[in-house]
Amino acid sequence: QLRVSSEISNGAIILNVDCDMYSNNSEIVKDALCFLMDEEKGHEFAYVQLPQIFKNITKNDIYGNSLQLMTEVDFHGLDGVGGPLYTGSGCFHRRECLMGKKYDANSKAQLELSTKNLEANTSILEEKAKHLVTCTYESNTEWGKEMGLKYGSPVEDVITGLSIQCRGWKSIYFNPSRTGFLGVAPVTLAQTLVQHKRWSEGDLQIFFSKYCPFIFGHDKITLGLKLAYTMYCLWSPCSLPTLYYVVILPMALLHCISLYPNINSIWFMPFAYVIATTKLYSLSESLWAGYTLKGWWNEQRMWLFKRLASYPFAVVDTFLKLLGVNKSAFVVTAKLADKEVSKRHEQEIMEFGSHSLMFTILATIAMLNVICLMSGVKRMVWEGEVGSPDSLLVQLVVCGTVVLINIPVYEAMFLRSGGGRMPNSITFTSIALAILAYVLPMRQNGSASLVFP
Repeated sequence: QLRVSSEISNGAIILNVDCDMYSNNSEIVKDALCFLMDEEKGHEFAYVQLPQIFKNITKNDIYGNSLQLMTEVDFHGLDGVGGPLYTGSGCFHRRECLMGKKYDANSKAQLELSTKNLEANTSILEEKAKHLVTCTYESNTEWGKEMGLKYGSPVEDVITGLSIQCRGWKSIYFNPSRTGFLGVAPVTLAQTLVQHKRWSEGDLQIFFSKYCPFIFGHDKITLGLKLAYTMYCLWSPCSLPTLYYVVILPMALLHCISLYPNINSIWFMPFAYVIATTKLYSLSESLWAGYTLKGWWNEQRMWLFKRLASYPFAVVDTFLKLLGVNKSAFVVTAKLADKEVSKRHEQEIMEFGSHSLMFTILATIAMLNVICLMSGVKRMVWEGEVGSPDSLLVQLVVCGTVVLINIPVYEAMFLRSGGGRMPNSITFTSIALAILAYVLPMRQNGSASLVFP
């Protein structure tokens, strides 16, 4: 794109839009140029990033694809520390920034309309373009390193934006009242999980590469921007504590083992405070960003699903790549679906109709939690074994919340028929694994408190 367009027009501004997105605002080009041509600050900006907004999001955003919290909260905040990340689509770039130019505070770039080769013979331009797009053209050059987009990462856009900002440029986020560009989001759960697996894997690879924000950005970008990049880079490792909570807590509840202080203890207050404030803040922030109440609940569900299915695979694949066991692969997210799948998506019915290892993990954890919750309550209340609701309240709340979140999984396994239900092989496998975990003894004699006496 960069090389071919340089032979045709060599325009000073390049618009990058994904192939599944289209313009929804005829004034968007002029609006973006207002930032880049500003007499006082325009010369500081390398690119203007617009949000990725999708036209096929359901009312309650069943798969959490709107990215509304990230664009409404995170990106606006990033304007204060150097500007938002480059997210690959809906972005207006200065050509010179993509070509590797460093920012010079004493040089105010002028955006001028280029007329290069507008009168040239079409056949001549075509021949030049063929030469520029050959696979060997970039050999032993700076293309993919210092010029153009960075190669070798599933999230080449993020690395490219980081490199531009480390050369002294700023970026700016622009979210017009009329959406600039509209695209298509995944319409099945499997597509969504695979997409987030690719994003989080690419981000983690950045953290363990020479482009780590704290190494590559040392003395080049602000601390706030380094932390912002790191927050996204560490998406996937944050799944490991979540896995602990949804596996160890229900197992401890099953055997009436207390992991938290008694509700009558003063040490219970920090746990209660953190749980209550984080959820209330999350709810208020989501409602402010335009979510419905059910949309917020769907966001909580997808938050959990991504940390149980997408992100652990991203962590494993990243470390296998670092060890040289496998190579990175860019998995294109499919956006097409048949009529039945599209109909279920419009009705906000989750799609589980594929044989995916991710679904096996989700179904197994869902079954483990419901079995442990029912058995733990039974042993604690009806059988009068050691343990009480006072000492197990937090575990009951966490385990019960996981069960409520997984209601669509239970429906897909046991209540639904026809397309979109959980495959029988996954249902049977998950039940068997959950029962196996249930019958494995966690202790030999008596109940014990692992943390507090």
